[in-house]
Amino acid sequence: MRSILQFLRQARQLHLQFLAGTLQQPPIYVLGNPSADLDSIISAILYSYCANNRLPTTTPRPHIPLLNLPTLHAGPELYRLRPEFVTALWLSTNSPALPDEGFQNSSESAGNLLREHIITTADFAQNLKDQSRQKLNVDVTLVDWNALPERIGKNKGSLPGILSNITFHVVGCIDHHVDEDFISSTSQIQPLIIQPGPGSCASLITNEMHERGFWGVDCSAEIAQLAKLALAPILIDTSNLTAEGKVTDVDVRAVDLLRSRAGGDQWMEGFYEEILSAKQNSLDRLTLHEVLDRDYKEWAEVAQSSGRSITLGFCSSVKPIRWIIEKAGSPQEFLDGMRSFGTSKEVDVVVVMTSFTSSKGDFSRELFISVIGDHGVAVEGIEAFVAHAASHLGLTEWTALDGETVDVSDEEIRSTLDRDKGPWSALWVQKETKASRKQLAPLLREAVSKI
Repeated sequence: MRSILQFLRQARQLHLQFLAGTLQQPPIYVLGNPSADLDSIISAILYSYCANNRLPTTTPRPHIPLLNLPTLHAGPELYRLRPEFVTALWLSTNSPALPDEGFQNSSESAGNLLREHIITTADFAQNLKDQSRQKLNVDVTLVDWNALPERIGKNKGSLPGILSNITFHVVGCIDHHVDEDFISSTSQIQPLIIQPGPGSCASLITNEMHERGFWGVDCSAEIAQLAKLALAPILIDTSNLTAEGKVTDVDVRAVDLLRSRAGGDQWMEGFYEEILSAKQNSLDRLTLHEVLDRDYKEWAEVAQSSGRSITLGFCSSVKPIRWIIEKAGSPQEFLDGMRSFGTSKEVDVVVVMTSFTSSKGDFSRELFISVIGDHGVAVEGIEAFVAHAASHLGLTEWTALDGETVDVSDEEIRSTLDRDKGPWSALWVQKETKASRKQLAPLLREAVSKI
């Protein structure tokens, strides 16, 4: 059995051989959602490793993890923008480290390793260009999402932008979000698991592959490494199994299994805290645009009354809104920068959701919504969402919860960001902290579509 790094290195070589036309059997790429967060990245690697040359059951094929980062190549920039992933990979593969496989959790060392072991969609596009390939058909398994953004036909779609010339044929899916009605069940779709509820997609993958006999009772160093890597997103997304409303039996079963395969709990001291710290502190090195883009998803809905398409962009942050404003420079600079971000994404509405620990030690959420430009239909849709969901989400007047002493006052932030004239925007504290983007996005999308 190969180690994680051996598998990733070989997967990248198979990818290049496939594009060069020298691979006898076409691979199945495993692609996470566009936010490319820790769960999406590790779910792609975990599923690829477990399914590689094991699935489909009748004709097993190579599996290649593909990180959904269209503007980011594997290397030092990936280390800078996703340090929590690199930290999880480093902790998993360095305890124990196998011969000749150690690397340092630093920009230079990790950057070089990432370049040789990881493929992003930006890398894929560059590889296509190097091979002078114009169009390509690719089989793909989706993890941590269940619909491609551009639908071509039954179980077929593409990624906008640099990979729009690739037709992806969906052959499998494991996801914990609401079903987007994109994948039609056929005998060729294997597996097909769309189960909202679990805190982490990695939990679903872990349990599904256990049912397929993958984990067995093997406690080799290679399996221990993989189990540790799989634990990282589950623990992060469930706050170490303490997040009320996000932890399900699926997550608990997965953690129990992975801990047993990882060799007990002795190694876990500080594991969760170190990865969480890397995630939280990563924003310090980012620009405002990068903070908004770091965990970003978008959807387009068609308003029933006008037939007009409205695109909604959702940004998630582990820092409070006042911290983001401080990074921007002032409330007005944040508003201008956020609208510039929305314009660059060609969206009609930008939603910023924050989640953090308050100065009192409580898990807290804030919600900011802004319409980009003078878009009356979008405003009508957002106001319908507020009227319907404000009570359910516990939306109340915003006041700072982070306890930081800053030059800008709460009143200045409210007066700048919370207004119904000019381009419409509003800011709230969200008292219902169980409602993450998985719950809020469908509510907002439904309200907009019904206008």
